[in-house]
Amino acid sequence: MIARFRWALVALALSSQAALAQTIDFQTLFPAGDASVSGRIVQLLVVMTVLSVAPGLLMMVTSFARFLIAFSFLRAGLGLQTTPNNLILVSLALFMTLFVMAPTFQEAWENGVKPMVENKISQQDGYTRTTAPFRTFMKANVRDKDLTLFEQMSAARFGEQNKGNPDDLQILVPAFMVSELRRGFEIGFLVTLPFLIIDLVVATIMTAMGMMMMPPTVVSLPLKVLFFVLVDGWSLLVGALVKSFT
Repeated sequence: MIARFRWALVALALSSQAALAQTIDFQTLFPAGDASVSGRIVQLLVVMTVLSVAPGLLMMVTSFARFLIAFSFLRAGLGLQTTPNNLILVSLALFMTLFVMAPTFQEAWENGVKPMVENKISQQDGYTRTTAPFRTFMKANVRDKDLTLFEQMSAARFGEQNKGNPDDLQILVPAFMVSELRRGFEIGFLVTLPFLIIDLVVATIMTAMGMMMMPPTVVSLPLKVLFFVLVDGWSLLVGALVKSFT
């Protein structure tokens, strides 16, 4: 047993020396090509950064913000604190965004991402072709007033000669986000207005009846829910939101 143990130690020592003698070949990790090792590392960092901010990009360049704001106003107008919960509202807004943005995603994939992955076009051309459908969507839904505002701020900050182009993402994206916030609040006002009228009517009737101790929301909540169900509110709201995008 002692002899076998000695032979095992010798074999382990020899294998460790052989392992130490081996060197790491970075060419297997970063194959030779047009880009250097440092360039490929930068590319990997850029890809990881884009993936980490993907939820933010989803809200910035798609219809997600308008859907979510409208649904949040609806829940507040009904007087329901947690019904539907945030997970349901976000999921509904996400799938409605996929429904509205399906042609844009398809065009971006066919014209930009797919040829770039297949090495048919360069990365710069792939970026331009991928962002082109999103630029078209944002330009079709952005307000001219907001776009002009950011153009003027760009000219005031960087000079008239170096001001940004309206098609630049640094101008188009914030202008589109401001426009979406405004439209979302406009839709939210129209959604909550009928519920506000119901609250006022119920509060007036209860005050006239002398029911001061009972909160008006106890009576108005089921009435608002009943009204929303009778008018088929979900279909009306979702249909109006989808039709609001050009």
